[in-house]
Amino acid sequence: MSTKKTLFDKVWDSHVVKHVEDGPDVLFIDRHLVHEVTSPVAFLGIKNRKSGVLFPNKTFATADHNTPTINQHLPVADPLSANQLKALEENAKEHGISHWGLGHEKNGIVHVVGPEYGITQPGATIVCGDSHTSTHGAFGAIAFGIGTSEVEMVLSTQCIMQPKPKKMRINIEGDLNFGVTPKDVALYIISKLTTSGATGYFVEYAGDVFENMTMEGRMTVCNLSIEMGARGGMIAPDEKTFEYVKGREFTPTGAAWDKAMAYWETLKTDEGAEFDKELTFSAADIEPMITYGTNPGMGMGISKSIPNAEDLEGGVATYKKSLGYMAFNEGEDMIGKPIDFVFIGSCTNGRIEDFRAFTSIVKGRKKADHVTAWLVPGSHKVEAAIKEEGLLDILTEAGFELREPGCSACLAMNDDKVPAGKLAVSTSNRNFEGRQGPGSRTLLASPLVAAAAAVTGKVTDPRELMEKELA
Repeated sequence: MSTKKTLFDKVWDSHVVKHVEDGPDVLFIDRHLVHEVTSPVAFLGIKNRKSGVLFPNKTFATADHNTPTINQHLPVADPLSANQLKALEENAKEHGISHWGLGHEKNGIVHVVGPEYGITQPGATIVCGDSHTSTHGAFGAIAFGIGTSEVEMVLSTQCIMQPKPKKMRINIEGDLNFGVTPKDVALYIISKLTTSGATGYFVEYAGDVFENMTMEGRMTVCNLSIEMGARGGMIAPDEKTFEYVKGREFTPTGAAWDKAMAYWETLKTDEGAEFDKELTFSAADIEPMITYGTNPGMGMGISKSIPNAEDLEGGVATYKKSLGYMAFNEGEDMIGKPIDFVFIGSCTNGRIEDFRAFTSIVKGRKKADHVTAWLVPGSHKVEAAIKEEGLLDILTEAGFELREPGCSACLAMNDDKVPAGKLAVSTSNRNFEGRQGPGSRTLLASPLVAAAAAVTGKVTDPRELMEKELA
């Protein structure tokens, strides 16, 4: 048996407390992130079993899913939301868990604040009762979402029982084309693999494109790993990773930093290590992407036409049903389709780089009159940067308003719901039927594509606006 290990093997194997023969591994968890929606029942289970929280200092709580994005200083009107927020606060206090509730300066989307404050670190195991926990894999961590019963298990034992996934490596070589963002890279991969193509695997992203990507870009790609069925995704830590992590609140310092670095620098796949599956794509083949159907795998280059059913593998009836829901037809162009809503935010694209990209298109232009735009930063830190960097002035001049941090229209658990029949260009991660509100229709895209739609009022290739800007 080969002694060469992948990055995934190195992190996973070092956290196995016990291996169950013909069964799962008992895996130690370094960081447990909790929010107000999937934690109340877990805490109730602990109370009923009188087990308590084993390591409160390894658990971090923030409110994000079911929070309003305007008037956060006022009492939350929705009774369900208010109860969930109160339960999170009380449970955190009872068990001595760090809690960043509504109004707290560190509050924000769980997968945005984790990296911001150095909770997310290379080589760590990280779980949360949220499927997009895979975001943290950008740091060379093993991070994945868990269910409510597993949240209870981690709270009480700091361990989880998990079968070890298979290993996949996705390489993208070359330089990205003009106007292509990390979001486009992720949507391109999902369009090639489909939403089930990585089921049962943990993915390592490798190659020129990911090495050249910023940390925030890597987070976007890893965030979307779950949308192709993967358990999670990760990228080997490098100097960019270490520079990003250094000096943050929960990052080691002094001798502890030196010790951590000595370990972190070993976190890369050994030459000759074997993967169960390996795929390679060319960066030159990727253009700005947009989805046209009702799952993230139904995506295409923005300049292309909606595929015909006979040209695709899979069920024709399901495909036609999806297009029927979207009110689209086979062979139509996406460019020029009138849109009603634009949403920039979520744990996928709610970081400062995303708002910089959005603003770069908006600058010197005006929001289309008929478009409703929700601009929702992923955290108060992002919100502050938008203001400090002068982006808010540009956005305000163009007719946009900035909301307060939260998950917002990504899953429409709060008041930010797209009305039935309306078409939204969204920088979030899912376009399922009704995901952004009952009957709503969603086009997933990058912040550049979202901005181009916001100022033109229709699906627009952002490169046209960018080229004019550069001319």
